[in-house]
Amino acid sequence: MKLYDDIPAERPYTPLLDTLDTPAALRAMNTAQLLQVADELRAYLLYSVGVSGGHFGAGLGVVELTVALHHALETPHDRLVWDVGHQAYPHKILTGRREAMPTIRQHGGLAAFPRRAESAYDTFGVGHSSTSISAALGMALAARTRGEQRRVCAVIGDGALTAGMAFEALAHAGHVDANLLVVLNDNEMSISENVGGIASYLASILSSKPYLAMREEGKKVLAHLPGALELARRTEEHMKGMISPATLFEEMGFNYIGPLDGHDLPTLAHTLRNIRDLAGPQFLHVKTCKGRGFLPAEADPIGYHAITKLEKGEPAKSGDTPAPLKPAAAPASQPKPKPKPKKYCNVFGDWLCDMAAADARLVGITPAMREGSDLVRFSKEFPERYYDVAIAEQHAVTLAAGMACEAMKPVVAIYSTFLQRGYDQLIHDVAVQGLDVTFAIDRAGLVGEDGPTHHGALDLSYLRCVPGMVVLAPADEAECRAMLSAAYHHPGPAAVRYPRGAGPGVAIPDHLEALPIGRAEWRREGARSGTRVALLAFGSLNGPAAEVAEWLDASHLNMRSVKPLDREAVLAAADGHDLLVTLEENAVAGGAGSAVGELLAAEGVSVALLHLGLSDAFVEHGKPTELLADCGLDAAGIEASIRQRLAVDDVSRPFGKGQASC
Repeated sequence: MKLYDDIPAERPYTPLLDTLDTPAALRAMNTAQLLQVADELRAYLLYSVGVSGGHFGAGLGVVELTVALHHALETPHDRLVWDVGHQAYPHKILTGRREAMPTIRQHGGLAAFPRRAESAYDTFGVGHSSTSISAALGMALAARTRGEQRRVCAVIGDGALTAGMAFEALAHAGHVDANLLVVLNDNEMSISENVGGIASYLASILSSKPYLAMREEGKKVLAHLPGALELARRTEEHMKGMISPATLFEEMGFNYIGPLDGHDLPTLAHTLRNIRDLAGPQFLHVKTCKGRGFLPAEADPIGYHAITKLEKGEPAKSGDTPAPLKPAAAPASQPKPKPKPKKYCNVFGDWLCDMAAADARLVGITPAMREGSDLVRFSKEFPERYYDVAIAEQHAVTLAAGMACEAMKPVVAIYSTFLQRGYDQLIHDVAVQGLDVTFAIDRAGLVGEDGPTHHGALDLSYLRCVPGMVVLAPADEAECRAMLSAAYHHPGPAAVRYPRGAGPGVAIPDHLEALPIGRAEWRREGARSGTRVALLAFGSLNGPAAEVAEWLDASHLNMRSVKPLDREAVLAAADGHDLLVTLEENAVAGGAGSAVGELLAAEGVSVALLHLGLSDAFVEHGKPTELLADCGLDAAGIEASIRQRLAVDDVSRPFGKGQASC
């Protein structure tokens, strides 16, 4: 295997890989050819991700496994289901999308994760973890019902295996005796370290046809001897358990094989060919190294989980952070650039530490999002009050509920898209009991290149309908900090939802003072003559709302609180304006704008309303600015929608930057 210190700046020479438009040719290749494909695949993966940016380490870790799976299985007739999909880049390269890989995660390009509409080889759309075994089991049972002969394989990581859903599927698969292969890609040493010559040899023996035939014949003989069959079963089980973590999966009804070295391609291919024709549930455990072959990623698998697009001709060097290379330093005569605005997740991370120092009751909970939600500092400064529950969102919410019952003050740091997975627990375990749990909801709105499985497009809708829930949406970093304090001090369930990335650059105070809940802020009073328009903006759309308010001489309210609404502010806006425009980076259906309409209807107030937000469709992947423009939620789109509603064609009004097309 070739090792790399940097990412290739030019497309590597991949003569054998270039002949593979489908993986069918892999099935006729000998071991030497398979090894050459793996080397070329790793080189091309490094190059293509350097061009496009994207998920990185996981794909490098499964190059050999991906080649072996497509070599042993008759894909796409045999179904191959990837969990999450971070590791599926090599799969995409081998299944007809090689030359399109530089477009991955870009507007109009390949999706970040496997997607059914993109390729027949993508058998199940993924993005959230721990779904693969359930989906693959459904496919296996469907094949059995239809009388079809096909192998179904789920590839799941050891992190995804921490979710209860995965174990529910394993238990069911064993119960129904399905023809299912589960491959555990173990790259964190979380189950076993027993990788080596003995373990590989054992795996080869346990999957071999002579061993399995002898095992079945032995069962027939022992079946006539009272108690002998059970004794033999337990003896075999304990022998396996001495040198492998087989017992758990064997008890669930799987034939356990492994652990194997996941980078030993010949052994992987041989074992998978043996397993392919076995009946019943099979479990293959492979050990891999995340970032395999790229030395910086092997040394820092967390930092190199994904990288951003590299500047052309500037390969990332060993030890560089996984980010675009910086331009040359400006001459000393030029003014120093302003510091970058702080990311919202960093605002949260700082607030959490400050509040924890002020209140010993605070505990921080995250479902495997320590880095993403910025709990790193908190985990070091308050380790006894930090709980990473792994990929178990349902457990995270109910764990918080239990702590709140005992007078603790839990703060659950979670992405909007992942809170969807703990929704029943939020209702049943937190809200019904009125428990004091604070939800810090990151990645709200359109997150960008990861696409529809990761957009936080629904949280205002699904939170607003929960009785007793407080929902706040900051317009900037200072409001985010103050709203977190407000939610924390509220004696019941409360959520603060904030977007991915940096804010507008507002100065952040050091204090922990809270904003009053349910009180809007009038940011601009519009014209008092002619057709009067008021923009009621929630959260991140206050930025474009301010621009549009200037262009149209309209009023602008920063609503701040989605639930409860500022009743007086809404009624005052309705009383003094001809059109109210609600703005939110959330689905229009049931969102913040709907709340405004419901309030006015309940008050018997009639005024023209225009709800602008995300339409009744899943938004694709691309840069957030591109997606907002597509959805008509940038300043230009908002102004165009308002003008269309008012049927105004006022070309004499001076336009702001970029408005000529409207």
